Amino acid sequence: MAFVVTDLAVTKGGRAAVSGVSLRIEPGQVVAVLGANGAGKSELVLGLAGMLPVTAGSVAVDDQPLTGRGPDAIRRAGIAAVPEGHRVLARLSVDDNLRAAGSILPRGLDETLADTYALFPELAERKKQLAGTMSGGQQQMLALGHALMARPRYMLIDEMSLGLAPLVVRRLMGFVEGLKARGVGILLIEQFTSLALGVADTALVLRSGKLRFAGPAQTLRDDPQALDRAYFGH
Repeated sequence: MAFVVTDLAVTKGGRAAVSGVSLRIEPGQVVAVLGANGAGKSELVLGLAGMLPVTAGSVAVDDQPLTGRGPDAIRRAGIAAVPEGHRVLARLSVDDNLRAAGSILPRGLDETLADTYALFPELAERKKQLAGTMSGGQQQMLALGHALMARPRYMLIDEMSLGLAPLVVRRLMGFVEGLKARGVGILLIEQFTSLALGVADTALVLRSGKLRFAGPAQTLRDDPQALDRAYFGH
């Protein structure tokens, strides 16, 4: 069982954003994707989530082909994406946001909702609050809660800590570690490389849409010069 991507190419606006990228995520494994701005990290997530066109390569989860499938089909297959930008339904309450996200479930909505609130008690305290009136950190928790409501086996998380206070970032990284302990496989894009490498098992570095490093996260933790070379080609 694994989420397997082979020689993936993704386009955005008619231009190649990602090319020749291969990766594998096992259950309970965190794969960190690093790279400078414009390296193709977000486009990779959007392509895997069915939100941008995949023009070459293949995507499969637990041997089920998903190449070219739309976002709903990919989500139903057990892959939930959390795109950059704290995306929530601003005019709906927290509870309505989560129930809407869980509408794809054939059964067990209330149990899944209770589990999500247990993971994020901050949201349980704000069930009736409009999502758009919450802080950035709370909205990010809600965006992660959206993904959890699909009961995913794999999560694609893009720039979770963007614009958030350090205390909130630490809280969210604890959430990632908790998912890992539950056996959820995670693709993590994170601007703070030290945080990403601290929780990751495997690291990938993208530059100009192509893989420049793929290997144990420990390698980049131990050798900052290797990280620099992968980022900038020095």
